[in-house]
Amino acid sequence: MTKLSVNINKIATLRNARGGDVPSVTQVAVDLERFGAQGITIHPRPDERHITRKDVYDLKPLVKTEFNIEGNPHRPFIDMVLEVKPEQVTLVPDADNAITSNAGWDCEKNLDFLKSVISEFKNAGIRTSIFLDPNPEMVKFAAETGTDRIELYTEAYATNYPKDKEQAIKSYIDTAIEAEKFGLGINAGHDLRLDNLKYFSDNIPNLLEVSIGHALISESLYLGLENTVQAYLKRLAKW
Repeated sequence: MTKLSVNINKIATLRNARGGDVPSVTQVAVDLERFGAQGITIHPRPDERHITRKDVYDLKPLVKTEFNIEGNPHRPFIDMVLEVKPEQVTLVPDADNAITSNAGWDCEKNLDFLKSVISEFKNAGIRTSIFLDPNPEMVKFAAETGTDRIELYTEAYATNYPKDKEQAIKSYIDTAIEAEKFGLGINAGHDLRLDNLKYFSDNIPNLLEVSIGHALISESLYLGLENTVQAYLKRLAKW
């Protein structure tokens, strides 16, 4: 079964809009696990506009499933991850001022850099994943970096799903098949939501984990957080 990791950046955004500690990022993480989430994802950015460095350290002893920290591997980010030692680090090539992640790595162009960074994390016993566009030709370079997994950047799938779901998912299937040839695990994330998740999960081979934040938190405003987590888990179930 594909695991559900919930990105709680939006909880931190809501808290920061008012100041104080409501809603509590740490309590929501604990509750999400209690509701069935199999991982907690955060994406701290240098300006701390949502997740702060303090949040990272506060969450570490509380997350009992899988702690996944995403981010652009600048030196301060690398040092923080090496100190916190989450189960997984996901490397994303977003600019400091990006509203959200918007592209995967050019692994060919950044091969030496990624090799160096990934070796640091792997030497510390941290599983690595790198954000990747649905491009089968990029997989061999991703494998050369030494990463354990790739995370398929699914914005294009989500955008095109209402128009032609078979065409929307084709490049993702091709990329996943290529990744399997190189022994890479497959994660996915970005704009996956209740109405497009099941089709993606059913058709991507060896899909180990999805990381979902914005849609899940938004849908929980109507359905409630526990009900929404359970609804996502049902979409991922293979029966």
